Amino acid sequence: MRHNYPMWKTLCITLAAFGLFSAPLAAQSIGDVVRADILPGWQEADGSRIAAIRLRLDPGWKTYWRAPGDAGIPPRFDWGGSGNLSDISVLWPTPEVLSQNGMQSIGYREEVVLPLRITPRRSGKQVHLRAALEIGVCRDICVPRRIRVSARLPAAQQPRDPRIASAIASRPLTEDEAGLKRADCRIAATGEGLSVTARLHLPDAGAPEVVVIEPGNPLLWVSEAATRREGGTLVATSRVVHAEGASFMVDRSALRITVLGRDHAVDIRGCAAG
Repeated sequence: MRHNYPMWKTLCITLAAFGLFSAPLAAQSIGDVVRADILPGWQEADGSRIAAIRLRLDPGWKTYWRAPGDAGIPPRFDWGGSGNLSDISVLWPTPEVLSQNGMQSIGYREEVVLPLRITPRRSGKQVHLRAALEIGVCRDICVPRRIRVSARLPAAQQPRDPRIASAIASRPLTEDEAGLKRADCRIAATGEGLSVTARLHLPDAGAPEVVVIEPGNPLLWVSEAATRREGGTLVATSRVVHAEGASFMVDRSALRITVLGRDHAVDIRGCAAG
């Protein structure tokens, strides 16, 4: 392809060619730098359950957010084999903006609790949660890790776990909480794909403000956003290309825009034509 292919895709292809994603941890040479377990959490009044996956890394190591930046490896979760599970979603805590070999990545250092919202098939019954995680971990080098964890989540009511509650509280603010007045997006053709310019009528989140635009389509790659402030408006522009070079469209309603500021973060879902 003529466009600059994202580093993480090149890295994943290279590692997959050597079978590292499926290799057992004991066979990998850098040691067990990350450990994972499940925090069983509690049951909500509506019958759903809150639990969490906790990742603990050796000092100096980090792992990645759902949109890891060009220098990161995106995490993947496989819940196959779970029992009494209808639906599950990760409630991502606010990540850090990190520098890696002169490139921007987004993730967490040393320990992160990832809250899970679980909908059981049969409310009030035990959930047997099984997860296979494919994550990237980095210090001086970046490597993939495949980790399996499982736990039986009791049907009986449990006290709220302060570790999970703290992680939920650290999520980005909603649009209303952050005082977003309007989000507009202009989409234009470029030589290799499309550009998306988001104009966010939003109070300052604290400089520097980093904007991450997610297209809602795993086959679309979005570049690091060029960001500037125009008074009460935050403007961010990213390039979008198709990973396989195919033609594509961008659905404004499917865009997810995250502002990572010094003071707080903001989660914005969709934008209007601008």
